[in-house]
Amino acid sequence: MNTKGKGLRSLRPRDVALLAGSAVVIVFLAWMLMAGLGRLLRSPAPDETPDAAAPPPPPPETAPAVPRIKATLFFASEDGQRLVPTEREVALGEGIVAQARSILEAQLTAEAPAPLVSTIPKGTALRGIFVSQRNEVFVDLEPSIRTAHPGGSFQELMTVYTIVNALLTNLPTLQEVQILIGGQEVDTLAGHVDLRRPLRKNEGLMSPP
Repeated sequence: MNTKGKGLRSLRPRDVALLAGSAVVIVFLAWMLMAGLGRLLRSPAPDETPDAAAPPPPPPETAPAVPRIKATLFFASEDGQRLVPTEREVALGEGIVAQARSILEAQLTAEAPAPLVSTIPKGTALRGIFVSQRNEVFVDLEPSIRTAHPGGSFQELMTVYTIVNALLTNLPTLQEVQILIGGQEVDTLAGHVDLRRPLRKNEGLMSPP
């Protein structure tokens, strides 16, 4: 005798409905459990979640701008007969020695505006500068200024007074400039202009502004 089939046929319709409903609930709960487990497996670990609220990094600090002042530099005229004053900006120095150095370094390295010509040989560099209590300026130049100089008495004169006039025009409290080369007193730069004594500003070589 088939007791299993008999048992199912003996169930009432209400019992069948309850069994069916229970099965649906069990299937739904199983689906919810599997879905939740899938989301849990796909979620990043707490320490790997990007922090959306983190502030942006601060901008890099920029170096403060160096204060600058206007200074008068000198270049030879197109015919090479006059020193022409030309206004340029140079770094502001703290104190008379620092300002003298700033002006002279600008003069030694500045490119001449066309059609003017630089009187300073390429590669000329400043070794040091000193101001005495009598307001005399001692300018010590690298020996390369002698080896690179083209020579000629007037060209030598223009080179020397480019240096002298640049300092004494911009710093009127200074009186004279003594040019040294390689830390030593020298007779001349290129055989003509006497450098054994301090020099005053030569306005006769200067063109009007």
